[in-house]
Amino acid sequence: MTSGMDTSNRETSMDGRILDRLFEVVASRKGADPASSWTAKLLAEAPELPARKMAEEATETLIAALGDDRQALTAEAADLIYHLLVVLVSRGVELEDVWAELQRREAQSGIAEKAGRGQ
Repeated sequence: MTSGMDTSNRETSMDGRILDRLFEVVASRKGADPASSWTAKLLAEAPELPARKMAEEATETLIAALGDDRQALTAEAADLIYHLLVVLVSRGVELEDVWAELQRREAQSGIAEKAGRGQ
């Protein structure tokens, strides 16, 4: 994945905070010149282009998950997460809302959570 983001001056801790930082960078590209960055191009053509790219990356992640190459799976997972963040930004969904939903689900079993969705 080449997002065109310069993160050379950013702290690069190896934890979940990188998702928050990446989300901020993606959000900062909204309204930017599409010729200036891949992220800006995706956002300019939202929701169709970022959604299609996310679906493509999900397929590539699935294929990598069925193989034996951990590095390929790692790279595809990173691509998928990046494109998911672009989709969230393009649709106005805050990352904090996703964290809150995950926290809500953490408090109950997966079976109970699925049953509570009302099929």
